Amino acid sequence: MRAEEGQQLPADGGQRLSAEDVRILALETGAVAGHTCKVIILRDALDIGELRRSVAGRLDRAPLMRMRLGEVDGTPWWVPDPQVDVTAHVVSAGLAGSGDEAGLRTAVARIFEQRLDRSRPLWRMDVIPRLANGGSALTWRIHHALADGSTAMRMAGAVLWDDLPAGQPTPGALSRPRETKPVAGPRHRVEGLRAALREAPQPWLHSPFDGHIDGRRAVAFAAAGLDELHRVARAADGATVNDAVLTVVAGGVRRWLEEHHGHLDTIRVKVPVSLHGPAAPHGGAEDPGRRGAGASPGNRDSYFCLDLPLGSADPLERLAAIRRATRLRKRGHDAQHLDTLTRELARAPKLGPFVERILAHPRSFALNVSNVPGPREPVRVLGVPVEAMYSLAEIGEHHVLRVAVVSLAGRLNFGLVADPTLLTDVDHLADAVHAEAAALTASIPLD
Repeated sequence: MRAEEGQQLPADGGQRLSAEDVRILALETGAVAGHTCKVIILRDALDIGELRRSVAGRLDRAPLMRMRLGEVDGTPWWVPDPQVDVTAHVVSAGLAGSGDEAGLRTAVARIFEQRLDRSRPLWRMDVIPRLANGGSALTWRIHHALADGSTAMRMAGAVLWDDLPAGQPTPGALSRPRETKPVAGPRHRVEGLRAALREAPQPWLHSPFDGHIDGRRAVAFAAAGLDELHRVARAADGATVNDAVLTVVAGGVRRWLEEHHGHLDTIRVKVPVSLHGPAAPHGGAEDPGRRGAGASPGNRDSYFCLDLPLGSADPLERLAAIRRATRLRKRGHDAQHLDTLTRELARAPKLGPFVERILAHPRSFALNVSNVPGPREPVRVLGVPVEAMYSLAEIGEHHVLRVAVVSLAGRLNFGLVADPTLLTDVDHLADAVHAEAAALTASIPLD
């Protein structure tokens, strides 16, 4: 029997990889890893034995974490692993030095560089047992082919965050508005053409983050108040928090570029857009009787591109310009049109890969900035409060820097990943992002 894409095997619940998942697997090279990573900072130490027992006991809530790569009729499939060795997936990581912030960033970068074992389910938790402040850290790598950012947040609720006592609200993911489905017919075709023109590569663009990367990584972190950015966005003619995130990143890049490369008017940014259906009610384990959290492996994302304005030092001017650009793309359903186009091109064996290379070129976009909602309320792991959570996403060929943002309990946390041979001071760029967040929130006084 030759299975169709998405078809399941009745005997073992396997599922064929989608074309997008196969493409993501193929992106992994000696210089590019295929996983994303959550860095979870905890107030106290974690007992790794207790963590292993807890994760093992909750794996049935997240069927994805039992899936490994396999083949059916020579094509790649996700197949269940009946004997997941949790001791190989939840491990203790060493930490050189005193365990201060710089030492933590170095340890996380070394972990991020390591590849996941493709003979096992494609996830791993590395516990850094003791930081200088008495706390600990947990890094959780998940292959991007197995789960995108939205699915990874559901998995965290399923296997990692503590369950709350009955009657208390369960921490959940912030709702992320999805773009509406484009209308079929002539209007759909006209909108599609306009979207294609907006999203088309611009060969005249210069990227300050273009270079031949290797397998080494450096990471850095920044944070901002979610409520404060909400307030600024609402005051700015109906802007969104994601518009504010892009404004903060643009300002940070502007400050950094003026110190290193001189002035640029704009850089082009790629903005991933989730096309998933609504999340589980609390963003974690789904209700009994439903398929478990993240039961369907793979990705359901698209994107749009826009120019981040760097010319003005006024953060409100940048926010207004970004709001206009994102509103235009949302009204034009650019993400949906690009998703349709990508799927159609995937059926063309020669044209598809060519277009894919063009769309991934640094002249198509200089920087990828993703933003995934996390729990609204504070969360705990084995009773230990989580003080912060950062998301890290891998850079690509000729893309020296990437920024990923995730929210937790009223904070927006920025994770930066860079090639340290080409961008030697990503920590300074993170400081610039932090300073720009403060400048934006201060631009509109409290009532």
